Amino acid sequence: MDRLNFSIVIDAPKEKVWNTMFEDETYRIWTEAFCQGSHYLGDWSEGSKILFLAPDESGEMSGMVSRIKENRPYEYVSIEHIGIVQGGKEDTSSDEVSSWAGAQENYTFRDLGDRTEVLVEMDTNEEYREMFQSTWPKALDKLKEAAEK
Repeated sequence: MDRLNFSIVIDAPKEKVWNTMFEDETYRIWTEAFCQGSHYLGDWSEGSKILFLAPDESGEMSGMVSRIKENRPYEYVSIEHIGIVQGGKEDTSSDEVSSWAGAQENYTFRDLGDRTEVLVEMDTNEEYREMFQSTWPKALDKLKEAAEK
């Protein structure tokens, strides 16, 4: 598993950036960079289960089964990916899942006065590395645009 790192500086206070990143309506805006219709079911409280979903080619919901490992409001969120959703069904135990279960995705918010630096670090395997390297910068640009409104 490789760890990828991305960052962006946004001209908005960290509370606004945090809310833009995690509130349902604006989450859907910046995550469109990954897949049209991206959304989550659940909440961001520490220890809670959360599903990251989007329609697949057949219109079925697919995505990730995850857990909020840590949440320090306006500072840091750590997500642990523990499974997948395919055809509307959760899978947390197949061989496919066990090869990467436990992968993390972490967001750090650095206060730069009236600006905020968002740092993203995430674990990925070789299969998805290139896709994340090209998509995360686009997603962060969308987050910046939404937070600076």
